[in-house]
Amino acid sequence: FIKIGLGLEDGDGDDDLRVQGYEFMQDFKVHVKLSSPSTSKKSYLKSPYFCLPGSIASASIAPSCLACFDYTNALADVVVGYMAAPLNDSDTMSSSLQSLTVRNQRGQTMVSNAIRHQRLSVHSEKASGSGNHETLSSATVQADNIVMAMTGGPIKEKGMPKLLGNLMSFIMTRAGPKGVNFARYSIDYHVLR
Repeated sequence: FIKIGLGLEDGDGDDDLRVQGYEFMQDFKVHVKLSSPSTSKKSYLKSPYFCLPGSIASASIAPSCLACFDYTNALADVVVGYMAAPLNDSDTMSSSLQSLTVRNQRGQTMVSNAIRHQRLSVHSEKASGSGNHETLSSATVQADNIVMAMTGGPIKEKGMPKLLGNLMSFIMTRAGPKGVNFARYSIDYHVLR
């Protein structure tokens, strides 16, 4: 579904590309890690959320995620993720910082062991955020194709043209929520959905 959503399956010669992973990041783009088995080459693609066709919305989210009661992983000892971490324009999934939340002593022991065995490096930067997340969360739910499908509303089959999607992504990245507030936006959106 990601290859279809990004237009990689329309006879453009990239038929052997494999999606190795994807993440919806706080620059309002989906970051996709691709590989080519024939060349062992890895590449990254970033495409604005706004350009994705509505028809892939439900396929992009596992059914279990629609009923998740622990979206913040509150039951985990340690949580690692992109959501509240700072993101630079040049970052890819493999190079961007991630946030680390240690919830208890067992989690602290795991993190300490990973650092001691040089499997983890921790920056001293504390998580921070800016930008309003409440209004954007409500607006996202109102325009969301998954919500539309669940409530019998119309699904937008076409995403924005690439130029407008990139412009919207640029504006949202600068004016929208960042860091911890992007995490709050995402949590609010998922709870409201």
